[in-house]
Amino acid sequence: DVAWTELPWGSAHYHEHGAMMPADALDVARRHDAVLLGAVGDPTVPDHVSLWGLLLPLRQGLDLWANIRPARLLPGVPSPLAGAPPVDMLFVRENTEGEYSGVGGRAHAGLPHEVGIETAVFTREGVRRVVTHAFELAEQRRGRLTSATKSNASRYGYVLWDEVVEEVSAEHPGVEVDRALVDALAARMVSNPLSLDVVVASNLFGDVLTDIAAVLQGGMGMAASASVAPGSSTTAIFEPVHGSAPDIAGKGLANPVGAIWSASLLLDHLGEAEAAARLLGAIEAVCKDGPRTRDIGGSASTSEVGDAVAAHV
Repeated sequence: DVAWTELPWGSAHYHEHGAMMPADALDVARRHDAVLLGAVGDPTVPDHVSLWGLLLPLRQGLDLWANIRPARLLPGVPSPLAGAPPVDMLFVRENTEGEYSGVGGRAHAGLPHEVGIETAVFTREGVRRVVTHAFELAEQRRGRLTSATKSNASRYGYVLWDEVVEEVSAEHPGVEVDRALVDALAARMVSNPLSLDVVVASNLFGDVLTDIAAVLQGGMGMAASASVAPGSSTTAIFEPVHGSAPDIAGKGLANPVGAIWSASLLLDHLGEAEAAARLLGAIEAVCKDGPRTRDIGGSASTSEVGDAVAAHV
């Protein structure tokens, strides 16, 4: 059995209280084993407010340093890439530092020489732990790891990143490793996605690459994610990759698969492997045989797809 607590945090909370979540939000989250997070965003709240007011403080405050995003094209989902073998990638994104560390500031506001500084922070320990976990996941899959980098232009952060990848690689001799410049990797994802197995990337690069991956698996509505701290008992967060899509709110057009897939990842994290597999199997059956939402070639509503998944479970 799963005991649920509904937390009314988000943009409505911001309009009522001036904050996306209450001051004790981290303490509340820590009293739970996991958080299933709905999409964040509202056109009446600036994006940087909603992101830095809720999602990033939760990730950083709980030290959820690894963001895991499966990108698998399921049978039945229309795509030029459909066929055998299927597109099947796993992204491991550093989740608490890097380009989204929050270090920086603005000066001379409103003046012609106004300055905005954003500093990317790469710590050896932060890079090592996420890279190590990526190697461990590659060992459980097809034994290939691709590291996204930009060390040809970045003189410090990504040079450190590459050095750590090389060090950790020596500890995992069974994993085949290749280093890819992020721009070339983005092109490779589109032109030859079958060449990729596990991809490890920084916070920014992982953010961008996984949106490309979502399209390769059928669209943003299909993509799920987990923010975790492997080896720790801290509260983990599970959420669909997509935003809140306010333009289609209440119309029954949204694809619920990404959210349901995230729930499957949550169950697996809680040790409920059988329930997680059953839920993922239901998603696979519905994607293959229908009903499907419009974004993946069907005509069903959000609730109709959700009901079909529940029936298969």
